[in-house]
Amino acid sequence: MARMDDSLLVDLSRLQFATTTLYHYLFVPLTLGLAPFVAMLETLYWRSGNPVYRSMTRFFGSLLVINFAMGIVTGIVQEFQFGMNWSVFSRFVGDVFGAPLAMEGLLAFFLESTFLGLWLFGRDRLPRTIHMLTIWVFVAGTWASAYFIIVANSWMQHPVGYALDPLTGYPVLTDIWAVLFQPFALWAYAHTVLGGLVAASVFVFAVAAYHLKRRQHLAEMRWAWKSAIAMGLIAAMGQLIVGDILGVFVTQDQPMKIAAGEALWETEGPCASLGIIAIPDQEARENIWEISIPCMLSIVATNSLDGTVTGANELQAQYEEQFGPGDYTPNVWIAFYSFRLMMGFGLVGAAWMLVAWWRTRKGRLPEGRIFWAISIWIVFTPWLGNMFGWIFTENGRQPWVVYNMLKTEDAVSSISPSFLYLSLPIFFLLYGAFAIVEFILMRRYVIAGPIPDDKPMAGEPAADLPKQVV
Repeated sequence: MARMDDSLLVDLSRLQFATTTLYHYLFVPLTLGLAPFVAMLETLYWRSGNPVYRSMTRFFGSLLVINFAMGIVTGIVQEFQFGMNWSVFSRFVGDVFGAPLAMEGLLAFFLESTFLGLWLFGRDRLPRTIHMLTIWVFVAGTWASAYFIIVANSWMQHPVGYALDPLTGYPVLTDIWAVLFQPFALWAYAHTVLGGLVAASVFVFAVAAYHLKRRQHLAEMRWAWKSAIAMGLIAAMGQLIVGDILGVFVTQDQPMKIAAGEALWETEGPCASLGIIAIPDQEARENIWEISIPCMLSIVATNSLDGTVTGANELQAQYEEQFGPGDYTPNVWIAFYSFRLMMGFGLVGAAWMLVAWWRTRKGRLPEGRIFWAISIWIVFTPWLGNMFGWIFTENGRQPWVVYNMLKTEDAVSSISPSFLYLSLPIFFLLYGAFAIVEFILMRRYVIAGPIPDDKPMAGEPAADLPKQVV
Protein backbone atom coordinates (compact mmCIF):
# COMPACT_ATOMS: atom_id res chain seq x y z
CA MET A 1 0.00 0.00 0.00
CA ALA A 2 2.80 2.43 0.81
CA ARG A 3 4.35 1.80 -2.58
CA MET A 4 1.01 2.50 -4.28
CA ASP A 5 0.58 5.72 -2.27
CA ASP A 6 4.10 6.83 -3.24
CA SER A 7 3.40 6.23 -6.91
CA LEU A 8 0.09 8.06 -6.67
CA LEU A 9 1.77 10.99 -4.92
CA VAL A 10 4.34 11.30 -7.71
CA ASP A 11 1.72 11.06 -10.46
CA LEU A 12 -0.54 13.65 -8.84
CA SER A 13 2.36 16.01 -8.15
CA ARG A 14 3.54 15.71 -11.75
CA LEU A 15 0.02 16.29 -13.05
CA GLN A 16 -0.44 19.39 -10.92
CA PHE A 17 2.86 20.92 -11.93
CA ALA A 18 2.27 20.05 -15.60
CA THR A 19 -1.20 21.61 -15.48
CA THR A 20 -0.04 24.88 -13.97
CA THR A 21 3.06 25.04 -16.19
CA LEU A 22 1.14 24.52 -19.42
CA TYR A 23 -1.50 27.04 -18.37
CA HIS A 24 1.23 29.56 -17.55
CA TYR A 25 2.87 28.93 -20.90
CA LEU A 26 -0.31 30.03 -22.66
CA PHE A 27 0.83 33.59 -21.95
CA VAL A 28 4.61 33.36 -22.34
CA PRO A 29 5.07 32.95 -26.13
CA LEU A 30 2.84 35.91 -26.96
CA THR A 31 4.73 38.19 -24.57
CA LEU A 32 8.09 37.09 -25.99
CA GLY A 33 7.02 37.79 -29.55
CA LEU A 34 4.56 40.67 -29.20
CA ALA A 35 6.85 42.81 -27.01
CA PRO A 36 9.44 43.49 -29.76
CA PHE A 37 6.62 43.99 -32.29
CA VAL A 38 5.07 46.74 -30.13
CA ALA A 39 8.53 48.22 -29.51
CA MET A 40 9.10 48.34 -33.27
CA LEU A 41 5.76 50.15 -33.73
CA GLU A 42 6.66 52.64 -30.97
CA THR A 43 10.01 53.29 -32.66
CA LEU A 44 8.39 53.85 -36.04
CA TYR A 45 6.00 56.35 -34.47
CA TRP A 46 8.90 58.07 -32.69
CA ARG A 47 10.79 58.45 -35.97
CA SER A 48 7.92 59.41 -38.27
CA GLY A 49 5.12 60.80 -36.13
CA ASN A 50 2.73 58.86 -38.35
CA PRO A 51 -0.60 58.51 -36.48
CA VAL A 52 -1.10 55.04 -37.99
CA TYR A 53 1.89 53.76 -36.02
CA ARG A 54 0.62 55.43 -32.85
CA SER A 55 -2.80 53.81 -33.33
CA MET A 56 -1.26 50.37 -33.83
CA THR A 57 1.09 50.85 -30.87
CA ARG A 58 -1.82 51.57 -28.56
CA PHE A 59 -3.87 48.70 -30.00
CA PHE A 60 -1.28 45.93 -29.90
CA GLY A 61 0.22 47.43 -26.73
CA SER A 62 -3.12 46.90 -24.99
CA LEU A 63 -3.11 43.25 -25.99
CA LEU A 64 0.48 42.93 -24.75
CA VAL A 65 -0.37 44.46 -21.35
CA ILE A 66 -3.34 42.13 -20.83
CA ASN A 67 -1.30 39.07 -21.72
CA PHE A 68 1.69 40.10 -19.62
CA ALA A 69 -0.47 40.71 -16.55
CA MET A 70 -2.01 37.25 -16.82
CA GLY A 71 1.44 35.73 -17.26
CA ILE A 72 2.68 37.32 -14.02
CA VAL A 73 -0.26 36.01 -12.00
CA THR A 74 0.04 32.44 -13.27
CA GLY A 75 3.84 32.41 -12.97
CA ILE A 76 3.90 33.52 -9.34
CA VAL A 77 1.41 30.85 -8.28
CA GLN A 78 3.38 28.21 -10.15
CA GLU A 79 6.61 28.91 -8.27
CA PHE A 80 5.07 28.07 -4.90
CA GLN A 81 4.87 24.44 -5.98
CA PHE A 82 8.63 24.07 -5.65
CA GLY A 83 8.17 24.29 -1.90
CA MET A 84 4.80 22.58 -1.70
CA ASN A 85 5.12 19.59 -4.05
CA TRP A 86 8.86 19.38 -4.76
CA SER A 87 10.65 20.29 -1.54
CA VAL A 88 13.15 17.43 -1.88
CA PHE A 89 14.03 18.66 -5.37
CA SER A 90 14.36 22.23 -4.08
CA ARG A 91 16.77 21.21 -1.32
CA PHE A 92 18.78 19.03 -3.69
CA VAL A 93 19.32 21.58 -6.47
CA GLY A 94 18.97 24.81 -4.47
CA ASP A 95 22.64 25.80 -4.58
CA VAL A 96 22.72 25.63 -8.40
CA PHE A 97 19.11 26.02 -9.48
CA GLY A 98 18.56 29.03 -7.23
CA ALA A 99 21.17 31.19 -8.98
CA PRO A 100 19.41 31.65 -12.36
CA LEU A 101 16.01 31.89 -10.64
CA ALA A 102 17.33 34.66 -8.38
CA MET A 103 18.70 36.48 -11.42
CA GLU A 104 15.32 36.18 -13.10
CA GLY A 105 13.49 37.62 -10.11
CA LEU A 106 15.95 40.33 -9.04
CA LEU A 107 17.10 41.53 -12.45
CA ALA A 108 14.81 40.50 -15.29
CA PHE A 109 11.45 40.79 -13.55
CA PHE A 110 12.49 44.16 -12.13
CA LEU A 111 13.24 45.43 -15.63
CA GLU A 112 9.99 44.05 -17.01
CA SER A 113 7.64 45.47 -14.41
CA THR A 114 9.39 48.82 -13.90
CA PHE A 115 9.84 49.78 -17.52
CA LEU A 116 6.44 48.54 -18.64
CA GLY A 117 5.01 50.89 -16.01
CA LEU A 118 7.19 53.74 -17.27
CA TRP A 119 6.04 53.08 -20.81
CA LEU A 120 2.37 53.01 -19.81
CA PHE A 121 2.36 56.04 -17.50
CA GLY A 122 5.19 58.00 -19.10
CA ARG A 123 3.51 58.77 -22.41
CA ASP A 124 3.31 62.56 -22.87
CA ARG A 125 5.23 62.96 -19.57
CA LEU A 126 8.67 61.60 -20.44
CA PRO A 127 10.73 62.97 -23.32
CA ARG A 128 9.74 61.10 -26.49
CA THR A 129 13.11 59.40 -26.90
CA ILE A 130 13.21 58.25 -23.28
CA HIS A 131 9.64 57.00 -23.54
CA MET A 132 10.47 55.02 -26.68
CA LEU A 133 13.50 53.47 -24.99
CA THR A 134 11.44 52.26 -22.01
CA ILE A 135 9.57 49.74 -24.16
CA TRP A 136 12.87 48.37 -25.49
CA VAL A 137 14.16 47.93 -21.93
CA PHE A 138 10.92 46.06 -21.21
CA VAL A 139 11.67 43.80 -24.18
CA ALA A 140 15.20 43.21 -22.86
CA GLY A 141 13.80 42.33 -19.44
CA THR A 142 11.24 39.97 -20.93
CA TRP A 143 13.82 38.15 -23.02
CA ALA A 144 16.27 38.08 -20.09
CA SER A 145 13.57 36.58 -17.86
CA ALA A 146 12.99 33.82 -20.40
CA TYR A 147 16.73 33.24 -20.65
CA PHE A 148 17.26 32.66 -16.94
CA ILE A 149 14.27 30.29 -16.79
CA ILE A 150 15.63 28.34 -19.76
CA VAL A 151 19.07 28.22 -18.11
CA ALA A 152 17.52 26.66 -15.00
CA ASN A 153 15.55 24.14 -17.03
CA SER A 154 18.56 23.34 -19.21
CA TRP A 155 20.60 22.56 -16.11
CA MET A 156 17.95 19.98 -15.18
CA GLN A 157 18.25 18.57 -18.70
CA HIS A 158 22.07 18.67 -18.79
CA PRO A 159 23.75 19.43 -15.43
CA VAL A 160 27.07 21.31 -15.68
CA GLY A 161 29.20 23.60 -13.54
CA TYR A 162 28.77 21.73 -10.26
CA ALA A 163 30.49 19.35 -7.83
CA LEU A 164 28.80 16.95 -5.42
CA ASP A 165 29.15 17.80 -1.75
CA PRO A 166 30.89 14.80 -0.12
CA LEU A 167 28.75 15.11 3.03
CA THR A 168 25.27 15.69 1.63
CA GLY A 169 25.62 14.36 -1.92
CA TYR A 170 23.94 17.54 -3.16
CA PRO A 171 25.33 19.45 -6.17
CA VAL A 172 27.22 22.64 -5.30
CA LEU A 173 27.74 25.43 -7.83
CA THR A 174 31.36 25.67 -8.98
CA ASP A 175 31.14 27.46 -12.33
CA ILE A 176 28.26 29.91 -12.85
CA TRP A 177 29.48 30.71 -16.37
CA ALA A 178 29.18 27.08 -17.39
CA VAL A 179 25.61 27.05 -16.10
CA LEU A 180 24.67 30.33 -17.80
CA PHE A 181 26.31 29.74 -21.15
CA GLN A 182 26.33 26.03 -21.84
CA PRO A 183 25.45 25.35 -25.51
CA PHE A 184 22.39 23.30 -24.53
CA ALA A 185 20.89 26.37 -22.81
CA LEU A 186 21.82 28.79 -25.59
CA TRP A 187 20.16 26.73 -28.32
CA ALA A 188 17.15 25.91 -26.14
CA TYR A 189 16.73 29.63 -25.50
CA ALA A 190 16.91 30.46 -29.20
CA HIS A 191 14.34 27.71 -29.82
CA THR A 192 12.02 29.21 -27.20
CA VAL A 193 12.30 32.82 -28.39
CA LEU A 194 11.75 31.86 -32.02
CA GLY A 195 8.68 29.89 -30.92
CA GLY A 196 7.40 33.07 -29.28
CA LEU A 197 8.07 35.13 -32.40
CA VAL A 198 6.19 32.62 -34.55
CA ALA A 199 3.27 32.63 -32.09
CA ALA A 200 3.10 36.44 -31.99
CA SER A 201 3.36 36.65 -35.77
CA VAL A 202 0.43 34.30 -36.27
CA PHE A 203 -1.51 36.20 -33.59
CA VAL A 204 -0.99 39.57 -35.30
CA PHE A 205 -1.74 37.91 -38.64
CA ALA A 206 -5.05 36.52 -37.33
CA VAL A 207 -6.05 39.84 -35.73
CA ALA A 208 -5.36 41.65 -39.00
CA ALA A 209 -7.31 38.97 -40.89
CA TYR A 210 -10.35 39.57 -38.70
CA HIS A 211 -10.46 43.26 -39.64
CA LEU A 212 -9.37 42.85 -43.26
CA LYS A 213 -12.17 40.36 -43.81
CA ARG A 214 -14.58 43.13 -42.75
CA ARG A 215 -12.67 45.77 -44.75
CA GLN A 216 -12.16 47.98 -41.67
CA HIS A 217 -9.10 49.83 -40.28
CA LEU A 218 -7.40 49.07 -43.59
CA ALA A 219 -4.37 51.33 -43.14
CA GLU A 220 -3.39 49.76 -39.82
CA MET A 221 -4.31 46.18 -40.64
CA ARG A 222 -2.67 46.01 -44.07
CA TRP A 223 0.61 47.05 -42.45
CA ALA A 224 0.15 44.60 -39.56
CA TRP A 225 -0.72 41.80 -41.99
CA LYS A 226 2.42 42.30 -44.10
CA SER A 227 4.68 42.73 -41.05
CA ALA A 228 3.30 39.61 -39.39
CA ILE A 229 3.92 37.52 -42.51
CA ALA A 230 7.50 38.80 -42.82
CA MET A 231 8.31 38.26 -39.13
CA GLY A 232 6.61 34.86 -39.06
CA LEU A 233 8.37 33.45 -42.11
CA ILE A 234 11.78 34.66 -40.95
CA ALA A 235 11.21 33.23 -37.45
CA ALA A 236 9.96 29.92 -38.85
CA MET A 237 13.03 29.53 -41.07
CA GLY A 238 15.24 30.32 -38.09
CA GLN A 239 13.31 27.78 -36.03
CA LEU A 240 14.03 25.04 -38.55
CA ILE A 241 17.77 25.74 -38.32
CA VAL A 242 17.86 26.10 -34.53
CA GLY A 243 15.65 23.06 -33.98
CA ASP A 244 17.99 20.95 -36.11
CA ILE A 245 21.04 22.07 -34.12
CA LEU A 246 19.28 21.58 -30.78
CA GLY A 247 18.28 18.08 -31.87
CA VAL A 248 21.96 17.17 -32.26
CA PHE A 249 22.73 18.40 -28.73
CA VAL A 250 19.78 16.46 -27.31
CA THR A 251 20.99 13.34 -29.10
CA GLN A 252 24.41 13.75 -27.50
CA ASP A 253 23.26 14.70 -24.00
CA GLN A 254 19.92 12.86 -23.69
CA PRO A 255 20.03 9.88 -26.05
CA MET A 256 17.08 8.18 -24.36
CA LYS A 257 14.86 11.20 -25.08
CA ILE A 258 15.64 10.95 -28.79
CA ALA A 259 15.19 7.18 -28.78
CA ALA A 260 11.75 7.59 -27.17
CA GLY A 261 10.83 10.52 -29.39
CA GLU A 262 11.57 8.40 -32.45
CA ALA A 263 10.17 5.14 -31.03
CA LEU A 264 13.60 3.67 -31.76
CA TRP A 265 14.01 0.46 -29.77
CA GLU A 266 17.08 -1.01 -31.45
CA THR A 267 20.24 0.86 -32.36
CA GLU A 268 20.38 1.87 -36.03
CA GLY A 269 23.14 3.24 -38.17
CA PRO A 270 24.52 4.23 -40.41
CA CYS A 271 21.48 5.51 -42.29
CA ALA A 272 18.96 5.25 -39.42
CA SER A 273 15.31 5.53 -40.48
CA LEU A 274 13.00 8.27 -39.18
CA GLY A 275 9.56 7.03 -38.13
CA ILE A 276 6.61 9.04 -39.45
CA ILE A 277 3.86 6.99 -37.83
CA ALA A 278 4.35 4.20 -35.30
CA ILE A 279 2.40 2.05 -32.87
CA PRO A 280 4.83 1.45 -29.98
CA ASP A 281 4.41 -1.48 -27.60
CA GLN A 282 6.22 -0.30 -24.49
CA GLU A 283 5.80 -3.57 -22.64
CA ALA A 284 7.28 -5.63 -25.47
CA ARG A 285 9.77 -2.82 -26.22
CA GLU A 286 9.12 -2.85 -29.95
CA ASN A 287 6.87 -1.22 -32.53
CA ILE A 288 3.83 -3.16 -33.68
CA TRP A 289 3.72 -1.15 -36.91
CA GLU A 290 5.52 1.86 -38.38
CA ILE A 291 6.12 3.90 -41.51
CA SER A 292 9.59 5.42 -41.77
CA ILE A 293 11.88 7.35 -44.11
CA PRO A 294 15.29 5.69 -44.66
CA CYS A 295 18.37 7.59 -43.45
CA MET A 296 16.39 10.64 -42.29
CA LEU A 297 16.95 10.03 -38.55
CA SER A 298 20.72 9.97 -39.03
CA ILE A 299 20.49 13.34 -40.77
CA VAL A 300 18.19 14.88 -38.12
CA ALA A 301 19.97 13.46 -35.05
CA THR A 302 23.60 13.57 -36.18
CA ASN A 303 23.67 15.76 -39.32
CA SER A 304 25.25 12.86 -41.16
CA LEU A 305 24.06 9.97 -43.32
CA ASP A 306 26.59 7.77 -41.52
CA GLY A 307 25.38 8.66 -38.02
CA THR A 308 24.37 5.95 -35.59
CA VAL A 309 21.45 6.53 -33.21
CA THR A 310 21.36 4.41 -30.07
CA GLY A 311 18.10 2.55 -29.40
CA ALA A 312 16.12 2.51 -26.16
CA ASN A 313 16.85 -1.16 -25.43
CA GLU A 314 20.61 -0.68 -25.52
CA LEU A 315 20.34 2.49 -23.44
CA GLN A 316 18.11 0.74 -20.90
CA ALA A 317 20.76 -1.93 -20.42
CA GLN A 318 23.47 0.72 -20.02
CA TYR A 319 21.46 2.67 -17.45
CA GLU A 320 20.61 -0.43 -15.43
CA GLU A 321 24.31 -1.23 -15.23
CA GLN A 322 25.17 2.38 -14.31
CA PHE A 323 22.31 3.32 -11.98
CA GLY A 324 20.84 0.01 -10.86
CA PRO A 325 17.55 -1.77 -11.60
CA GLY A 326 14.65 0.33 -12.84
CA ASP A 327 12.82 1.52 -15.92
CA TYR A 328 14.74 4.36 -17.56
CA THR A 329 12.53 4.67 -20.64
CA PRO A 330 9.96 7.51 -20.75
CA ASN A 331 6.47 7.03 -22.09
CA VAL A 332 7.22 6.40 -25.76
CA TRP A 333 3.68 7.10 -26.97
CA ILE A 334 3.76 10.59 -25.46
CA ALA A 335 7.32 11.33 -26.58
CA PHE A 336 6.81 10.11 -30.15
CA TYR A 337 3.57 11.92 -30.90
CA SER A 338 4.20 15.09 -28.88
CA PHE A 339 7.40 15.56 -30.90
CA ARG A 340 5.50 15.28 -34.18
CA LEU A 341 2.62 17.43 -33.05
CA MET A 342 5.12 20.08 -31.92
CA MET A 343 6.64 20.23 -35.39
CA GLY A 344 3.31 20.01 -37.21
CA PHE A 345 1.47 22.70 -35.27
CA GLY A 346 4.60 24.82 -35.05
CA LEU A 347 4.99 25.05 -38.82
CA VAL A 348 1.41 25.06 -40.10
CA GLY A 349 0.88 28.71 -39.17
CA ALA A 350 3.96 29.83 -41.07
CA ALA A 351 2.99 27.65 -44.02
CA TRP A 352 -0.45 29.27 -44.17
CA MET A 353 1.09 32.75 -43.95
CA LEU A 354 3.11 31.86 -47.05
CA VAL A 355 -0.15 30.97 -48.81
CA ALA A 356 -1.72 34.20 -47.55
CA TRP A 357 1.21 36.25 -48.83
CA TRP A 358 0.71 34.78 -52.29
CA ARG A 359 -3.05 35.36 -52.21
CA THR A 360 -2.76 38.98 -51.05
CA ARG A 361 0.31 40.15 -52.98
CA LYS A 362 0.04 43.52 -54.78
CA GLY A 363 -2.51 44.67 -52.22
CA ARG A 364 -5.30 42.28 -53.21
CA LEU A 365 -7.82 41.12 -50.61
CA PRO A 366 -9.43 37.73 -51.37
CA GLU A 367 -13.19 37.30 -51.08
CA GLY A 368 -13.33 33.61 -50.09
CA ARG A 369 -14.88 32.89 -46.69
CA ILE A 370 -12.75 29.77 -46.22
CA PHE A 371 -9.53 31.74 -46.71
CA TRP A 372 -10.42 34.28 -44.05
CA ALA A 373 -11.77 31.64 -41.65
CA ILE A 374 -8.49 29.71 -41.81
CA SER A 375 -6.50 32.93 -41.47
CA ILE A 376 -8.34 33.76 -38.25
CA TRP A 377 -8.56 30.35 -36.58
CA ILE A 378 -4.97 29.44 -37.45
CA VAL A 379 -4.10 31.59 -34.41
CA PHE A 380 -4.29 28.57 -32.08
CA THR A 381 -1.72 26.41 -33.88
CA PRO A 382 1.52 27.96 -32.54
CA TRP A 383 0.24 27.58 -28.96
CA LEU A 384 -0.47 23.90 -29.57
CA GLY A 385 3.02 23.54 -31.04
CA ASN A 386 4.58 25.20 -27.97
CA MET A 387 2.50 23.06 -25.59
CA PHE A 388 3.47 19.79 -27.25
CA GLY A 389 7.09 20.95 -27.39
CA TRP A 390 7.21 21.33 -23.60
CA ILE A 391 5.40 18.01 -23.14
CA PHE A 392 8.09 16.33 -25.22
CA THR A 393 10.89 18.14 -23.37
CA GLU A 394 9.70 17.23 -19.89
CA ASN A 395 8.26 13.76 -20.56
CA GLY A 396 11.36 12.76 -22.51
CA ARG A 397 13.57 13.44 -19.46
CA GLN A 398 11.72 10.92 -17.30
CA PRO A 399 12.32 9.13 -14.99
CA TRP A 400 14.76 11.92 -14.07
CA VAL A 401 13.90 15.34 -12.73
CA VAL A 402 17.62 16.21 -12.90
CA TYR A 403 19.07 14.13 -15.69
CA ASN A 404 21.14 11.18 -14.45
CA MET A 405 21.22 12.66 -10.92
CA LEU A 406 17.81 12.76 -9.22
CA LYS A 407 14.77 10.67 -10.10
CA THR A 408 11.33 12.26 -10.14
CA GLU A 409 10.02 9.72 -7.65
CA ASP A 410 12.72 10.78 -5.18
CA ALA A 411 12.12 14.53 -5.57
CA VAL A 412 8.53 14.85 -4.38
CA SER A 413 7.46 16.27 -1.01
CA SER A 414 6.09 14.02 1.74
CA ILE A 415 2.50 15.18 1.54
CA SER A 416 -0.77 13.32 1.52
CA PRO A 417 -2.31 12.37 -1.86
CA SER A 418 -5.63 13.58 -0.45
CA PHE A 419 -4.14 17.10 -0.29
CA LEU A 420 -3.36 16.86 -3.99
CA TYR A 421 -6.81 15.51 -4.77
CA LEU A 422 -8.13 18.70 -3.18
CA SER A 423 -5.61 21.20 -4.57
CA LEU A 424 -5.44 19.82 -8.13
CA PRO A 425 -9.00 20.78 -9.13
CA ILE A 426 -8.56 24.14 -7.37
CA PHE A 427 -5.45 24.88 -9.43
CA PHE A 428 -7.15 23.61 -12.58
CA LEU A 429 -10.21 25.80 -12.05
CA LEU A 430 -8.13 28.81 -11.03
CA TYR A 431 -5.88 28.65 -14.06
CA GLY A 432 -8.85 27.84 -16.28
CA ALA A 433 -10.51 31.03 -15.02
CA PHE A 434 -7.36 33.01 -15.85
CA ALA A 435 -7.37 31.58 -19.37
CA ILE A 436 -11.05 32.45 -19.84
CA VAL A 437 -10.53 36.00 -18.55
CA GLU A 438 -7.57 36.41 -20.91
CA PHE A 439 -9.62 35.17 -23.86
CA ILE A 440 -12.58 37.45 -23.07
CA LEU A 441 -10.42 40.56 -22.61
CA MET A 442 -8.28 39.88 -25.67
CA ARG A 443 -11.35 39.17 -27.81
CA ARG A 444 -13.01 42.38 -26.66
CA TYR A 445 -10.00 44.52 -27.54
CA VAL A 446 -9.37 42.69 -30.83
CA ILE A 447 -12.98 43.19 -32.00
CA ALA A 448 -12.97 46.85 -30.94
CA GLY A 449 -9.92 47.53 -33.11
CA PRO A 450 -7.45 50.43 -32.89
CA ILE A 451 -8.01 52.68 -29.87
CA PRO A 452 -8.82 56.37 -30.43
CA ASP A 453 -6.68 58.91 -28.57
CA ASP A 454 -9.62 59.96 -26.41
CA LYS A 455 -9.94 56.46 -24.93
CA PRO A 456 -7.43 54.71 -22.63
CA MET A 457 -5.45 51.67 -23.73
CA ALA A 458 -5.32 48.69 -21.40
CA GLY A 459 -3.53 49.60 -18.17
CA GLU A 460 -3.68 53.33 -18.86
CA PRO A 461 -5.88 55.44 -16.55
CA ALA A 462 -8.37 57.65 -18.37
CA ALA A 463 -7.42 60.67 -16.27
CA ASP A 464 -3.89 60.61 -17.63
CA LEU A 465 -4.91 60.85 -21.28
CA PRO A 466 -3.87 63.97 -23.15
CA LYS A 467 -6.67 66.33 -24.05
CA GLN A 468 -7.96 65.93 -27.56
CA VAL A 469 -6.90 68.74 -29.83
CA VAL A 470 -9.87 70.23 -31.71
